[in-house]
Amino acid sequence: MKIAFFADPLDSFKIYKDSTYAMMAEAASRGHEIHAFEQRDMALDNGVVTALVARIHLTGEQDAWYRAESPVATPLSAFDAIVVRKDPPFDMEYIYATYLLETAESQGAKVFNKPEAIRSHNEKLSIARFAQFTAPTLVTSDSVRIRAFHALHGDIILKPLDGMGGAGIFHVREDGRNLGSIIETLTHHGRRTIMVQRYIPEIVDGDKRVLLIGGQVVPYCLARIPQGGEVRGNLAAGGRGEARPLTARDREIGETLAPVLSARGLLLVGLDVIGNHLTEVNVTSPTCFQEIRQQTGCNVAGLFIDALEKAAA
Repeated sequence: MKIAFFADPLDSFKIYKDSTYAMMAEAASRGHEIHAFEQRDMALDNGVVTALVARIHLTGEQDAWYRAESPVATPLSAFDAIVVRKDPPFDMEYIYATYLLETAESQGAKVFNKPEAIRSHNEKLSIARFAQFTAPTLVTSDSVRIRAFHALHGDIILKPLDGMGGAGIFHVREDGRNLGSIIETLTHHGRRTIMVQRYIPEIVDGDKRVLLIGGQVVPYCLARIPQGGEVRGNLAAGGRGEARPLTARDREIGETLAPVLSARGLLLVGLDVIGNHLTEVNVTSPTCFQEIRQQTGCNVAGLFIDALEKAAA
């Protein structure tokens, strides 16, 4: 197969932990052609969605890990699969990219995850579709409602709807210290909608990433454990990753969501689970492939390429 990865700049990859690199390496080991392009490389030209796409050869080296051929303007329909691995921010440029990819689909391209599905599943708000698994949650820009939620639950988490890697997350305890300032900052004085959740104390045991691939649940998760007094377990915020077998509750959540999300065009999903509660549904560029393989031997990238080969056939 000819596989094109829509990703961030390759020079930004840390290949010892990057899940997109793991996908590329697994695909290359099976004889598939690897190509890459960025958001800025796409264009709609005379009705055809094209991109400046470079063929990539993996070198096996740690630093200069790839060699790229000269980019060529190529219709996206010329590839057997387009793999979306662009990180947030999920801004209007990202939205425009999903429109272009959706147009490319109408011209014969096979895109994973489906751009319409990515656009329709906000990684924070999507938990509302599975409320049986969530902690008490409020989504609003109204400071009065946020204060009432805090008065009811006492210990809360506030976060933006478009963040990633733990950015912009605040923990407010029962004393309400700095609550007003935090509300003003996150909502831009009532102009932006945010999410507020009851604090889940099991975060000290880790924010678990449960992976769904091709409608199936990966048998291991990666618990991101907060360090140094942090409330955030995200690896980008300094959390320590510990691979674990799924608990019965993790598996229940995963097996409930997997067929639903797969049917909506989401080949790869990363669920965030704290304790017994679903907190996020990640659909843009879920990670943790390499940490799970290094600690358990489970070849997550192999499972993904298996699913990609089947879906693109």
